[in-house]
Amino acid sequence: MRLFVGLGNPGPQYSGNRHNIGFMAIDRIAARWNFPSWRARFAGETAEGEIGGVRTLLLKPKTYMNESGRSVAEAARFFKIPLPDIFVFHDELDLAPAKVRVKTGGGNAGHNGLRSISPAIGNDYARVRLGIGHPGDKDRVHSYVLSDFAKAERGWVDCLTDAIADNADLLAKGDVPGFQNRIHTALEAKGFIAPKKPGERDED
Repeated sequence: MRLFVGLGNPGPQYSGNRHNIGFMAIDRIAARWNFPSWRARFAGETAEGEIGGVRTLLLKPKTYMNESGRSVAEAARFFKIPLPDIFVFHDELDLAPAKVRVKTGGGNAGHNGLRSISPAIGNDYARVRLGIGHPGDKDRVHSYVLSDFAKAERGWVDCLTDAIADNADLLAKGDVPGFQNRIHTALEAKGFIAPKKPGERDED
């Protein structure tokens, strides 16, 4: 079984925030793969189904971002899901908008959700880093992530979450390079990200 976790804050006042793009991605996956209705469990909301034939549990912690680890740990423990099968979808300030990178382990880069999860379950789970860009000043980060996406950003947000949902089967099957490439291609085709230059490598 895979565990796909989307990070965000609960409540309608946060639903459009940049910090909630993890929730947005998981909601789109649930709709695309016809998951059943959400169920209150593990201090969060869960839905269980299959993605490309792979049994998958979707989880949206309802603990607020800073306590996400409690919810993730409860779900992982109950289903005995090992760290390599856990994928956490979260906003990433250090990636340009619409970029996606999947990384296992590493630091938390100041992200409070990851900072809560790692002590609760260990560090070697996969982070699905969803680029939202940086406001340019560290003193503006808090207000930036807790503000809604601007109207001009909604096009790439919809395209990105659609591409994630459409290609979630690749991630579920462990084809991380294929997943990243398909998303890049989808966003490039819509003009939301620039094409790679010859020999250009993805940043970490």
